[in-house]
Amino acid sequence: MVGAAALTGALVLGAAPHATADQVRDGQWALKTLHAESLWKTTRGKGQTVAVIDGGVNADHPDLEGNVLPGKDFMDGGSAAPEDGDDHGTGMSGIIAAHGHGPGNTDGAVGLAPDAKILPIRDLGERINGYADSIRYAVKHGASVINISQKQDYPLNQDAESEAIAYALKHNVVIVAGTGNDGGPVGYPAAYPGVVAASGLHEDGTFWENSNRGDGVMLSAPAVKIVSTGGPSNLNGYRIGDGTSDATAFVSASVALLKTKYPDLTAGQIVNRLTKTAELPASKKGAKRPDEQYGYGAIRPLAALQEDIPKGSAFGPLAVPPPLQHDTKTTEKSPPPQHPVDHTAPPIRLWVMTGILTMFLAGGLTLTLLLMGRRTPSRNPGSPGSPGATVPNQAGPPQQETQQQSPHH
Repeated sequence: MVGAAALTGALVLGAAPHATADQVRDGQWALKTLHAESLWKTTRGKGQTVAVIDGGVNADHPDLEGNVLPGKDFMDGGSAAPEDGDDHGTGMSGIIAAHGHGPGNTDGAVGLAPDAKILPIRDLGERINGYADSIRYAVKHGASVINISQKQDYPLNQDAESEAIAYALKHNVVIVAGTGNDGGPVGYPAAYPGVVAASGLHEDGTFWENSNRGDGVMLSAPAVKIVSTGGPSNLNGYRIGDGTSDATAFVSASVALLKTKYPDLTAGQIVNRLTKTAELPASKKGAKRPDEQYGYGAIRPLAALQEDIPKGSAFGPLAVPPPLQHDTKTTEKSPPPQHPVDHTAPPIRLWVMTGILTMFLAGGLTLTLLLMGRRTPSRNPGSPGSPGATVPNQAGPPQQETQQQSPHH
């Protein structure tokens, strides 16, 4: 099947009057595992925009109200709100940037980056360019992170999507996508070079058996019994779901938190902080990384914020998309274009002065020889210094400087 598949199954917990603060907030076990309270002492994601490319986002949910920006619908041309009954994009947005509601926002769900904004983009990747147009739209509209909690078995338009991913990385925008939920190989767009592929974990940190695995898995995150915001059919509803969709959203939120503290790092250097601090379970101790199930390991956003991690290269652990590979080689092997000066050739002004001086000397020498010739007619014609001799010109024509223009990328 070519069409994108949402990566989370959900069960509605109930309407807000029946789903108490304890039911919802206490059910968010992943926030405790990821040390959210400690994270929020440093950053809550303020100033960051996370584009959620999904089935639409319910901006009127009380736990998201005010955190959802105007977006775009690439499917029907309407608003970025979801269809009735589709709560997937709303759930992902809640994992990332829900802020709760009620006194002190203690009721309802809260996201890992509750001060971040959500840019909703309604797109299931089934158009002729796949996700390419949505990715470019997200970058142009200020997203610093792009969350794609969807999976396709193979790419619909590899060239267009690769170009869009390269475009995002050029603008230091991190793209995170789920590996899939059918236990098979990593799907698309997660499998593309330059995308952070997220696999799923149980509450105890072990690999979720339905999560797809293989080459390309980069990070793992909570994916089971994830409580979050619900859909448009019940504005106060909540959902609990399993899937790498949820893991993707936790990774995206972690990126948003890191970008608030390290705004000058490239996309690859931000991801580098997450991979360098990620942790494999005890059963994988000593395993080669990235592992086909866990990637570099489970995310530890608090450690990624606090530990002393060298910046590393611009792309960090990310595979370089084909459209950027030439740029990478040029950057690494060729210095920036300069304005070369040929120090072996005298400047033009010096050539002119030399020529004028030579003319004066030649004229004076000729006049002297003519006068001497009148007094000494016995000199042999054609001998050096005689009027018929050729005086070699020691000054050649000025060399023209050439400057090769570097190609525009």
